[in-house]
Amino acid sequence: MEGVAFASFTSFATKSLLFSSLSPYSIITHRQKSQKNTLKTISPRNLVIRASSASSSGSVVTLLDYGAGNVRSLRNAIRYLGFEIEDVRTPKDILNADRLIIPGVGAFASAMDVLVKTGMDEALCICLGLQLLFEYSEENGPVKGLGLIPGVVGRFNSSNGFRTEILDEIGDRHVYFVHSYRAIPSDDNKEWVSSTCNYGDDFIASIRKGNVHGVQFHPEKSGGKIFCAFNVGLSVLRRFLHPNSQGTKSPTQGEASKLAKRVIACLDVRTNDKGDLVVTKGDQYDVREQTKENEVRNLGKPVELSGQYYKDGADEVSFLSITGFRDFPLGDLPMLQVLRHASQNVFVPLTVGGGIRDFTDSNGRYYSSLEVASEYFRSGADKISIGSDAVYAAEEYLKTKVKTGKSSLEQISRDYGNQAVVVSIDPRRVYVKSPNDVKLKTIQVTKPEYLKQVCWYKEEGKRVNGGQEGRPIGAYELAKAVEELGAGEILLNCIDCDGQGKGFDIDLINLISDAVSVPVIASSGAGAVKHFSEVFTKTNASAALAAGIFHRKEVPIQSVKGHLLKEGIEVRI
Repeated sequence: MEGVAFASFTSFATKSLLFSSLSPYSIITHRQKSQKNTLKTISPRNLVIRASSASSSGSVVTLLDYGAGNVRSLRNAIRYLGFEIEDVRTPKDILNADRLIIPGVGAFASAMDVLVKTGMDEALCICLGLQLLFEYSEENGPVKGLGLIPGVVGRFNSSNGFRTEILDEIGDRHVYFVHSYRAIPSDDNKEWVSSTCNYGDDFIASIRKGNVHGVQFHPEKSGGKIFCAFNVGLSVLRRFLHPNSQGTKSPTQGEASKLAKRVIACLDVRTNDKGDLVVTKGDQYDVREQTKENEVRNLGKPVELSGQYYKDGADEVSFLSITGFRDFPLGDLPMLQVLRHASQNVFVPLTVGGGIRDFTDSNGRYYSSLEVASEYFRSGADKISIGSDAVYAAEEYLKTKVKTGKSSLEQISRDYGNQAVVVSIDPRRVYVKSPNDVKLKTIQVTKPEYLKQVCWYKEEGKRVNGGQEGRPIGAYELAKAVEELGAGEILLNCIDCDGQGKGFDIDLINLISDAVSVPVIASSGAGAVKHFSEVFTKTNASAALAAGIFHRKEVPIQSVKGHLLKEGIEVRI
C-alpha cells in the first residue's frame, strides 16, 4: 500500500465507534440505537475491533499483535485513553474478548500468512481488516482472503489523475489514507458498503452490515488540533472503547472537501561532541557551527521538539539519524528510545531513516535490512526512509532489469507494504550544453538566473560512503526505478537549494512528480510561508518538508497552514 493522503471523509455508525489504520479496521459490536457520529481519520491500516455491550464499560482491550508493523502507536493511543491491554496468546482469547483489536500494519499476503500459520484466521472469522474480509487481493498475489465479502482488492490506477481532489465535497474533516491497494465496490458487495471515496476511481472507504464495521484509515494516527481542541483520531477510538463517553465538548464543524497537502517537520538527529542526542541542521549538509569550537549545531531535544510540532499541527514528523546506524544500526539505542518516547504523545505518522541496510556486527552476526526495519516499527515508526541502499538497488535494477527481491526496498515493502517505505533522493543540478550530451533525462531550467539552460539532476548520494561519493544515475531514472522496486513515497531533497531559504526547486519537483505515481515530498529550500504555497500551486507535490525554519522558529507551522488556507490550498486543520 503506497499512497499517502489527508482526505476528507464522513461516516455514520451504529454505537459510538469508528475504525481506521494503515490498512483497514473492522469493528464488531452489538447493535444499539443508531447514532449519527461524524468522524474523521487520517491513515489506512488493517484493524479489527470486536465488542460486546455486556461489558462495554470495562477498561480492558484485547490486542492481537502478530508482528505487522507499528503496533506501539496503537498501544500508546489505547493507554492514553485510560484502557489496559491484554495480548492474544491463543485463538480462544479471541473468542473470549469483549473488545478485540487487530492492527494489520503491512501487506495483505504477509498478514494472511501469519494468521493462517498461527491458527488465528478461523477464530477471527469476521474480525479482520476491511481488505482481508474480501475474497482475494492483487497485492503480492493474487492472495486468497477470508472471503466474507464478495469482491477483489485491487491496485489504484495511477493513470486517472488521482493526485487531485480525491474526496471532493463528501466530507467535513480530513482523514489520513496511506494505501495503494483498495477494495473495489461491486453489485455483489453493495449491501456491505456504507461509503466510498474516489482516488482516480471509486474504492470502498467503509463497510457495515449487521454488527460488522470496517474502515480504511487508522485513528491512532488521526491526531492534530492546530485550530481546534478536538482530536479526531482519538475521539474515534474513545467512542469505541468507551461508548457511553460524550467527550469534553462538541467539536466544531470542519470544512474539509478534498485531498489535503501535508506539512512535515523533519528532525536531523545526531550525537554532539558530549554524547548527547540533539536535533541539528546543516548548511549544505555541514552541521557544525562556524566558530572556533566548531561544535555540532544544537537546535533542541528530539522528543520535545517532535511533541511540540505535533501540537503545532505538523501532519507528520520525520527523524533522520545522520551519524548513527552506520556500523551497528540496532546498537543505536538512544534513537530507538526517541521513537518509543515520541510515539507516546505524537499521534501523527512518524518516519525514521539512517543506515537502513543489511550489515554484520563486530561479532560476525548478520542482520538483514528487514530486521533493522522491524525494530524501528516495533519502536514506534510508521514509515522507514531508505537512502543509499535504494540507490544501489536501483542501479542494479536498471542494469539487469531484474527484481531480485533481496534489496532492503523490496524486502520491507513486501512484508510491510509499499506505504511503509520512503526513498530519499538527493540530487544536484549538472548543466550541459545540449540534451544530447547525456543519455539521462534533461530539462530546461525555469529559474530566472539560469533561464533556459539545460541540466540533468545527478544523485549525489549524501548517504553513500558518508556523502563522499556521487552516483552515475539521474534523479529521474532513480525515481522511476525505486517506484518499480516498491517505494511508496519519494522524499526529494535538492542539494542546490538546501539551506538557501529561497524556495523549493520547482523544476526538480515537477520532473519527478510527473514521472511517478507515488506521492512526492518536496524538501530543501523553504524560507518563507510563500514557498509552501508556491510548491503546492506549481507542482504535484503531495507534501512539503522543512527543518531549520521550524527549529529556529523563523516560520512556525501554524503560520504555514494559515497562509495555505488563505491561498485556498486544502490542509488539515
